[in-house]
Amino acid sequence: MRFGSTMIATLALLAGGSAQAAEAVPDGASEVIVTARQRAEDAQRVPAALSVVGGELLDRSYTVNPQALAQLVPALNYSSANPRNTAITLRGLGSSVVAVSQSNDGLEPGVGFYVDQVYHARPATAAFDFTDIERIEVLRGPQGTLFGKNSTAGAVSITSRLPTFQPESQAEISVGSYDFLQVKGAVSGPLVDDRLAIRLSALSTMRDGVIRNVRLNRRHNGIDNQAIRGQLLWTPTETLTARLIADYTRFDSECCTQVFYRVGTSLRPAARQYPALAAGIGYRPASTDPYDRLTDIDAPVGSDTNEGGVSAIVEMDLGTATLTSVSAWRFWNWSAQNDRDYTGVPIQLVQGIPSRQDQYSQEVRLASQGERRLGYVAGLYFFRQTIVGRPVSIYGPAAAYWLIGATTGANGTAVTANLLDGYGQDGRTRFASNSYAAFAELNWRVFDRVTLTGGLRYTYEQKRGDYATTVSGGLVTSDPALTAAKLSVLRPQSYSARDRDGSVSGRANIAWQVSDRILAYAGAARGFKSGGINMSGLPLDASNRPVLATAVVAPERNTTWEAGVKTRLLGDRLLLNLAAFHTRVKDFQATIVDSSQTVALRGYLSNIPEVTVKGVEGDAVARIAPGLSLRASFAYAHGTYSDYPRGPCPLERQGSATSACDLTGGRLSGLPRWSETLGVDHAVPLAPLDGDLVLHADAGWRSGYNGEAALSRFTRIGGYSLVNASLGYRSNKGWEVALFARNLFDRTYIQNVTVQAGNSGLILATPGDPRLIGATLRVRR
Repeated sequence: MRFGSTMIATLALLAGGSAQAAEAVPDGASEVIVTARQRAEDAQRVPAALSVVGGELLDRSYTVNPQALAQLVPALNYSSANPRNTAITLRGLGSSVVAVSQSNDGLEPGVGFYVDQVYHARPATAAFDFTDIERIEVLRGPQGTLFGKNSTAGAVSITSRLPTFQPESQAEISVGSYDFLQVKGAVSGPLVDDRLAIRLSALSTMRDGVIRNVRLNRRHNGIDNQAIRGQLLWTPTETLTARLIADYTRFDSECCTQVFYRVGTSLRPAARQYPALAAGIGYRPASTDPYDRLTDIDAPVGSDTNEGGVSAIVEMDLGTATLTSVSAWRFWNWSAQNDRDYTGVPIQLVQGIPSRQDQYSQEVRLASQGERRLGYVAGLYFFRQTIVGRPVSIYGPAAAYWLIGATTGANGTAVTANLLDGYGQDGRTRFASNSYAAFAELNWRVFDRVTLTGGLRYTYEQKRGDYATTVSGGLVTSDPALTAAKLSVLRPQSYSARDRDGSVSGRANIAWQVSDRILAYAGAARGFKSGGINMSGLPLDASNRPVLATAVVAPERNTTWEAGVKTRLLGDRLLLNLAAFHTRVKDFQATIVDSSQTVALRGYLSNIPEVTVKGVEGDAVARIAPGLSLRASFAYAHGTYSDYPRGPCPLERQGSATSACDLTGGRLSGLPRWSETLGVDHAVPLAPLDGDLVLHADAGWRSGYNGEAALSRFTRIGGYSLVNASLGYRSNKGWEVALFARNLFDRTYIQNVTVQAGNSGLILATPGDPRLIGATLRVRR
C-alpha cells in the first residue's frame, strides 16, 4: 500500500518540511506553516506572539546556536558562562541571570526547550550547535495547555529536517579566523521503496580560544563541538507513520573562564577590598581592559560535556484527528574544571560539579485536523528525571589571606597563612522528580470570523533532593576561632528535602479575523511552575549554620495578558505584527547570591515575592522587489521587582554585617529595555554565470541591563550592537560559495558578569567574541 498523499502532506507540515516554510523568509511575506498549537497552520492565523526562523535563514545568517538565535529574535535572551551555567529567558522571564550556582539542579527552567517535540530539562543542553534544522519557533507566554512540560515564560521549539523518499544530500565546510573550522553534512533517501526512509546528519565545529592565558601560554574559551543525528521514517500504511530519532553531541574544550572587568567598592574595611588585597601580595592582573582578552589564572580549566538520546514519534491519522505518541529517553553528562577566583592568585585550585542526568518522557496527544468550527488538542504527559552530582572544591595557599584576613574571631586570633591550603569539600547530591499532567485546549468558531479559545492543564509533581558534603584538609588546629574561620569558608552540610504539589493553569483567548489579511486577538493565560529544591547547599544564619527552612522554594505563578494584531498588507508584500503584554509573576524563582556572607558567595534558590514585566513587540517582513526582502523586529520590555523587600544587597551597600536590602521598584536583572533587529536578503541574477549573487546582512542592538539580581551599578552591562553579513555566489547547479563575517565591525561587548567569591569587589566578565571572518562552500543535491 502506498503512503497516502494526505498523510505525507500532514507529516511534512508537522515537521516544517513544506516548501512554503523553507522559502518564507527570503520571499518576504510568504505563508509560514508552524505547529505552535500542535497542528499545521499559517503563523498569521495563530492568535499568539511567536517568531519563526526557517532553516534557510539559519544557514545564511550563520546562526549556529541559541546565543546567535537571540540576534534574530529580540525577545529572546541567552546567557552562558559555560554550558552548565546557561540561562534562557523570554521577555526577561525564565531562568534567572547567570550567577554562581545558576546551575542549581533543583531549578526548573521557565522557558521550555524542545527538539523534535521532546522536552530538554537542563538548559545546558541548549548550548550545543544546531544540526540540520528545518525551523525554530519561539513562543512567548505560558504554553502549558499545548506542550507536554509546563513552561511559564514561553518555549523554544526546534524541528529538524525529515527523512525524504527522494534521495538528497548536502554538505558544507566553513573556515575562518581563529582557526575556525565547521563541517556540516546530511544525506537522506529511501531504504525500502516508499515505506522506510533514513536521514543522517553530522556537524563538527572547532575554533581556537579567544582568551589568552599569559601565565600558562594557552588559549581558553575555544570551541570543540561534534554532533550526529540519525532518523528513520517508517510508513507502513497510509494512516500510520513512525519516526525513530537518535542523537549524540559532545563539547570538549579549555572552556570557560572570565577576565578582569572592573573593581567595585563596598562598605567593608578598606583592607578587605580588592585594591588592598591585591597590593598586599603585589598582584596585578594580566590586563584591566576586558577587551584585551587576557587572563593569568593558575588553575586548570576545561569543559567536557555530552548529551544524547533516543525518541520515537508515532502518528495515526484518524480521519478527523491525529493521534500522536512521543516517547523519549535522554541523558546529559557534565565534567569541568574551573578557576573560580579567576585570578593568578592561588585562592581556589579546584572547583566543579561532575554530574549525570537521565530523563524519560511520554506524551500522548489527540489533535483535530483541518479548519473546523470546533478544533481541539488534548493530551497526557509523564516526565521523570534524576540528576546525580559530586560537588568538589579545594582551596590554595592564598585562600586564608584573601578570604579571611590577618585575624579572625571576637578576640582577633591571628590567622595562620596556610590555614586553608588544601582545605576542600567532597560531596554527593541526588535530585529526582516525577511530573504528571493532563491538558486540553478547545477552539470554537462562534461566528465565521470570531474564534474563542480556552485551555486547561492540571500538573502534579513530586520532587526529592538529597545533599551531603564533607570537608577535610587545610591546617589541623584545635583553636576554636581558626576552626570557625575554616567552617565559614566551607561547612559540611547534609539534608534531604521533598516537595509535592498540584495546580491548575490555563488560558482564554478571543480572535477576530477582521479580513482575510488582518487578525486581531486578546487573551489571558495563567502559568504554573512547581516548587524547587536547593541543590547547591543552603545559606547560613548568623551563627554560620545552614538555614534548613530554605531547602524548598515555593511554586511560581504567572499571569499574562496579551493583545495583538497580525496583518498582510500591500498585496501581501508586507507582513506586520504587533503585540502588547503585561505579566505579573508571584513568587518568582531565582538564583540568589547571599551577600550577607563576608567570606564565600553562596548561590541558592529563593522566591522574589512579585515581578512585573510589560511591553510591546513588533515584527515586519517586506518583499521590496523580486529577490529583495527586509526584516525588522523590536521588543520593548519594562521589567521591575514590584515587590522585593528583602533582596540581596548590591556591592556598594554591603558592609561587614550586611542585612537584606529593599529592591522593590528596581529593574528586573538580565532584561534589556530595548532590543531591535534588522535584516536584508538580496539575490541578484547573474544570467551569464547561471546563478545569483547573494547578499545577507543582519544587525541587532540591545540596550544596557543589570547583570545580576542585586542590581549593583558595578555589574551593569552596557548596550551594544552587532552586525553579521555574508556575500556569495549561488549556482543553479546546486553549489554556493560565500564570504561571511560575524561581528563585522568588531564591536566590544560583555556577555555576562560575575562577582568574585569573597566579595572583595572584583568583578569578572565574559567578553563577547571578536570579529570572525571566513569563507563557506555549500553543495546540495
